[in-house]
Amino acid sequence: MDDKKNAEAYWKENLRYLIILLSIWFLASYGAGILFREALNEFRLGGFKLGFWFAQQGSIYVFVILIVVYIRLMNKLDKKYGYDE
Repeated sequence: MDDKKNAEAYWKENLRYLIILLSIWFLASYGAGILFREALNEFRLGGFKLGFWFAQQGSIYVFVILIVVYIRLMNKLDKKYGYDE
């Protein structure tokens, strides 16, 4: 019974991480590239308008960074609940 509670707590925390990280990705890709494009276009990054930059490259960079963050979080979570290798 204790293993079941441990597994439920593990998945609950895992889902919390996923929701947070996917929300960040949504804000970076859809929000910055589409919804807030006009406001961001007032700023420039590398000669390009910031809204355009997020739509073309920024959301990809954010996604790669979020993958690295997720890997680190999951390694810590696995150790916390005893599921590490």
